[in-house]
Amino acid sequence: MLESRRKFIKQAGIAAAGTYLGTMGMSAKSYGNIIGANDRVRVGVVGFSDRFKDSLLPSFLNHHKELNFDIVAVSDLWNYRRGLGVDHLKSKFGHDITPCRNNDELYGLKDIDAVIISTADFQHATHAIEAVTNKCDVYCEKPFAETMSDARAALKAIKASKQIIQVGSQRRSGTNYKAASQFIKDGKFGDITMVELSWNVNQPGRWRRPDLVAKLKQEDTDWKRFLINRPFEEWDPRKYLEYRLFWPYSSGMPGQWMSHQIDTVHWFTGLKHPRSVVANGGIYQWKDGRRNWDTTTAVFDYGKENDPNNGFQVVFTSRMHNGDENPAEIYYSNGGELNLITNTVSSKGGLKANAASAMHMQPNLLPELKLTDIAEKVATSANTGGDKLTSAHMRNWMECIRSRKETNAPVEAGYYHSIANIMTNAAARTGEKATFDEAKQEVLVGGKVFKY
Repeated sequence: MLESRRKFIKQAGIAAAGTYLGTMGMSAKSYGNIIGANDRVRVGVVGFSDRFKDSLLPSFLNHHKELNFDIVAVSDLWNYRRGLGVDHLKSKFGHDITPCRNNDELYGLKDIDAVIISTADFQHATHAIEAVTNKCDVYCEKPFAETMSDARAALKAIKASKQIIQVGSQRRSGTNYKAASQFIKDGKFGDITMVELSWNVNQPGRWRRPDLVAKLKQEDTDWKRFLINRPFEEWDPRKYLEYRLFWPYSSGMPGQWMSHQIDTVHWFTGLKHPRSVVANGGIYQWKDGRRNWDTTTAVFDYGKENDPNNGFQVVFTSRMHNGDENPAEIYYSNGGELNLITNTVSSKGGLKANAASAMHMQPNLLPELKLTDIAEKVATSANTGGDKLTSAHMRNWMECIRSRKETNAPVEAGYYHSIANIMTNAAARTGEKATFDEAKQEVLVGGKVFKY
């Protein structure tokens, strides 16, 4: 019965997707009625996190009625958060929510079509494997994976399945980013010569959860299940809740912030990963027992493999002790810059006539453009919460579940950003240059495979 129902949803969704896109001239209301209340897509929540509650859920709520999706269950190891999740979701959807102590219970329900994964960073890959193994479509938060073994296993499982996956790299659903990608791919920008990425905050409480840490007791959760495949450590509620501060549960800045920005480099250029990475930094301000740095600089060499005459540099900088959280992404060419802070293309820094003439060259100056002026508009429902990028990204996932088309951020996007993140983490933890072995799909430091 379950397979028959899923088959019906898929077939009806393919037909309905065309309707939704307007090719048959029907309204969104008509689209919703085609599927029917008994054949809506039933979604389970894997991890009732702050990210899910404050961004992913509001984004889902923007579109779920129109696209006929529902949330029916929540899985969380900690009984306190599981209870919060049930109560919160019940208030939003107006019906009972099934609480699950773990993912085995969730998939044992046998009526889950899709899941939203928002658990600890190091768990994402394993949880995605569980989902596709149970024939569920997946929205998986980034970072996709924090080790190459996890990344390879998840890539293999997902590619072998027929499931739809959206990695949480929501820039891929932004109109300005789509316009930037097209402008570069059309050759209008010229060769990229350098990219500057930065993400700075000044928040002593960022990634800290002291009040929740005080509530958490070992007997109220499942520490062994939480650790999955990480080396055993004695119970520590900080590592459970403040995992972003502690390797090997998270790489910190690379996995949390850089993964978003480095993904645009891969998307815009078609390159899969850096040729090499070096990194430096430390814990300079927030000496609170954390393992992961509060200040990072990573320098990447990108380009075609074994072709030193082709390439460009990428620099990522991040600090947690001075900044206003206004992430910067600026692409440079000989003719100017593409600035994703201001969403403009300009001739700033381009080759001007006086400098060019000295070497008997022609000036090279990009036109002045606003990316939003050349961007295709994204259809959105009335906004009830969630940032615009995440809302558009969530909608794309939901639409692709209906149409069975590839999402804006398929599994490869997650796999490739994971390579860059793991290379950065390897360089940071060893103090040596990290490279990538394409044949073995392994990160190397000093010619040896990086092991945590």
